[in-house]
Amino acid sequence: MAGSRSWVFLLTVCAASLFGANAEIKFTIPVGRLFTYELMRETFQNDFEPLSKLYAGRLYDDPMIFKCNRQNFPDLPEWLRFTQRQPFDNGFLYGTPTSPGKSIIEIYAVNKRSYETARHILVIKVVTEKMLPYQAEFFLKLREIEKVLPSTVQDEIKQDLQKLWDTGALEIVNFTNALDRGGRVPLPLAGHFEGVYVKVGSERYFSECLLRVLKTEHQKQCTRGGKVKIPGDCNFCSIPSNCISWCKTELFDLSKPEPEPPAPTVGSGILEAAGDFDPPESPPSRDYFPDYMVTVIVPLILAIVLCLLLAYVMFGRREGLEKRNARTNQIQLYHHHTIHGNTDELRNMAGNRGALPPLSTLPMFNCRTGERASPLQSDSPTIPLIMAQHDPYSDTLPRK
Repeated sequence: MAGSRSWVFLLTVCAASLFGANAEIKFTIPVGRLFTYELMRETFQNDFEPLSKLYAGRLYDDPMIFKCNRQNFPDLPEWLRFTQRQPFDNGFLYGTPTSPGKSIIEIYAVNKRSYETARHILVIKVVTEKMLPYQAEFFLKLREIEKVLPSTVQDEIKQDLQKLWDTGALEIVNFTNALDRGGRVPLPLAGHFEGVYVKVGSERYFSECLLRVLKTEHQKQCTRGGKVKIPGDCNFCSIPSNCISWCKTELFDLSKPEPEPPAPTVGSGILEAAGDFDPPESPPSRDYFPDYMVTVIVPLILAIVLCLLLAYVMFGRREGLEKRNARTNQIQLYHHHTIHGNTDELRNMAGNRGALPPLSTLPMFNCRTGERASPLQSDSPTIPLIMAQHDPYSDTLPRK
């Protein structure tokens, strides 16, 4: 599978390089049929990387975002929609045309790695074709619009609905995101989906299972909000995500033309007499002085009061501020004087080197008795500072 995909990618890249990145891609679709076109990132990757890197085996998987619009217009046609969930996902153009015509779509791809752009042209030609007379719309609760647009998923949904309709001649008419119908955004948790409406049509009339939707008992069950009972032979969903919500199923019979509205009745062209014109009375006059007082005078008075209060604080209590500042200056001067005196005292002590040092700094000092050895003997190199035979904490001095 991987080998076949790489060959398809190689052929696509070679074709794009031969015919040019701006070559037109043409489609012809009938009115009332679903159109889907997948914007594959692999196709646009060749526009950003040369073939030399491809032949060297350097394949890139860059994130891309797509911008689509009708040529010379800022948006898409009314029937065409575009969706892309993440930059690493492919984009999809999908929709159902309602009238014949021709649309030229410009597709711009932006490489989020290198910020390069590529441009493709898509030409869609819509031709007239008979509408399918019998159509039905189903709601798939466990689906999202990006997950149902690939062709393989469309085939799976079509197979289940063919069994439900009891016919193989079934065509998908339209896909609609539930959010476009006013649905609520689901929680970003596993098991919560947006939901998708699937509309299909056929030349064959509705099956017995589909006609149960029109019965009064079924409609009452849906109105009460209870669980709708459907026979087991009508539950055709090989994949649980393809199971439909019966209460949101609708049937459309287009085989019977709708009656035309009645033609307007042509009158005489003369207006009937309806009396004299009575103009309404002018409104009473209004006094705007209270509004002026509230919007101008009251804010002005408040501003004046605040200015007076600020002036009193700044000028009326200046004496108290001066006293407080004087007290602060006295404290600072006292601290400065104290520091200056302590500095002088330390200088005097450092200059008087002849003073006796503290007893605790002298050698052979006994802290318990206060006795000390002679400094001369302590300074002699023959007498150790600490004698091994003497306990420094004993009460007697060693004998010579």
